[in-house]
Amino acid sequence: MTAGENSVQIKKSVPDLAPLEAVLFDVDGTLCDSDPLHYHVFREMLPQIGFNNGVPIDEEYFIKNIAGKHNSDIAVLLYPDDIPRGIKFMEDKEAMFRRLALENLPPIKGLYKLTKWIDDRGLKRAAVTNAPKPNAELMISKLGLKDFFDVVILGSDCERAKPYPDPYLKALEVLQVSKDHTFVCEDSVSGIKAGVAAGMPVVGLTTRNPESVLMEANPTILIKDYEDPKLWEALEELDKRIGSSKTSA
Repeated sequence: MTAGENSVQIKKSVPDLAPLEAVLFDVDGTLCDSDPLHYHVFREMLPQIGFNNGVPIDEEYFIKNIAGKHNSDIAVLLYPDDIPRGIKFMEDKEAMFRRLALENLPPIKGLYKLTKWIDDRGLKRAAVTNAPKPNAELMISKLGLKDFFDVVILGSDCERAKPYPDPYLKALEVLQVSKDHTFVCEDSVSGIKAGVAAGMPVVGLTTRNPESVLMEANPTILIKDYEDPKLWEALEELDKRIGSSKTSA
């Protein structure tokens, strides 16, 4: 894809996807508000290994360097000279996250309104995440969405994780749908970049990341949550275009 083709794709709106075939979701911060748990765990555990001279990281550092990144990349950040030690740290961190997530994992506001909209239209759907498999399975199950998704694509199952497009391209391939009739829901710069690089419009959620930061990744629209009127205006227009095309046919 050339730079010119990519810039045209970025401008494509959700209604332009008619007839819609599929919706692809990130998990952390997109299905559920899990980032506060991740942030809490990092603030607890990083001082124990002397990271940042034992001073807990702040939210700005978390958003810029950790949120949405694959664990292997975070391991390199923490232990550039001892990757296996970094991987072990991340495994311990994820175990602590899962213990906390069992007790508190709120869905993003309006999530089930959108999943019903998708169900009612018989669309295909996938979860596409950089999270480790045990995390992804726990979150999806805890949210009651185990039977909702046709497939779960993990960054670790691909040659390259987000921010590269590979996980989203794999989802399109497995679902046998076109990028021209599919949109992505994401909440991180890494994830938005991956969706855009895969050639799809991305609905960005400002769950925890600042709007100014997310805009750098070129989402099609930014919404606060799944009850945001901007989302539903786009989906209503999409439905109208599908209806019009059926009538003219």
